[in-house]
Amino acid sequence: MRIGEIYQTIPFGLSIEIFPPKTAAGDESLFNMLEQASVWNPAFISCTYGAGGSTRTRTIDLCDEIQKRFDMTATAHFTCVGSTREELVEWLETAASRGIHNIMALRGDPPQGETEFVKVDGGLQHANELVALIRDKFDDFGIGVAGYPEKHPEAPSLMADITNLKRKIDAGADAVFTQLFYDNQKFLSFRDECEEMGIEEPIIPGIMPITEFARIKRITSMCGTAIPEVLASKLEAVQDDKDAQFEVGVEFAIEQCQELIHEGVPGIHFYVLNRMDACDRILEALDIPFTDEPGF
Repeated sequence: MRIGEIYQTIPFGLSIEIFPPKTAAGDESLFNMLEQASVWNPAFISCTYGAGGSTRTRTIDLCDEIQKRFDMTATAHFTCVGSTREELVEWLETAASRGIHNIMALRGDPPQGETEFVKVDGGLQHANELVALIRDKFDDFGIGVAGYPEKHPEAPSLMADITNLKRKIDAGADAVFTQLFYDNQKFLSFRDECEEMGIEEPIIPGIMPITEFARIKRITSMCGTAIPEVLASKLEAVQDDKDAQFEVGVEFAIEQCQELIHEGVPGIHFYVLNRMDACDRILEALDIPFTDEPGF
């Protein structure tokens, strides 16, 4: 099923994001995790594209494996980093030939050691250009794009960032998947601002359950996401107890997701860091009308 169809045809679009492991043991662990995830009939599994495009081929291979082994729809992340237009089209042709028809179109982060994104000669500078390229060459693809409730770190303001998001939508994106956040009011305000800007496509909140405080502090510091003081205080109080951190994070995520569902979100996109234990606990606690229909 294409991204453009998912939020029109099923009652709730659950999606789960993974990353390509670097070892055979990591692959085995991931496939065990995906077996767990299949119980929830996710609308799709998305697979990231390494920093600087370092796992671009692995992303296609994994998506192919997910669709064949688990009969679940896979969505491949795809960025502008380090590629000419011709190379981007070649990658898309390879993805299509392997049965992958959903793309998460992103500008991408600068390669390691670089602080600014610089397009290669003959390449693309912005995600909306990538969306337009996909739409021009592969019009039947489903296309997701990123949204930032607390704005992209490089954007001068939230409204400037939403204007950029509108460009991606106008270029042909089907749905918006947000960066992780821990303050639902910021997401809801972002959604309202997007609607005022004329964005009518589904906006799906991205949720990363907190299972380790030190790790989440590193992640949020890089992407500009704030951790509410009450939550931070609870996590700091148990920072020497990993099991307690897990419990605090899961309970918070359950409440966060319950409120978002009450507010009518069309789905939730979980960043699980290749582990399903927290996500399983959260999904067990939620009253979600999952589809019984398998994906692609």
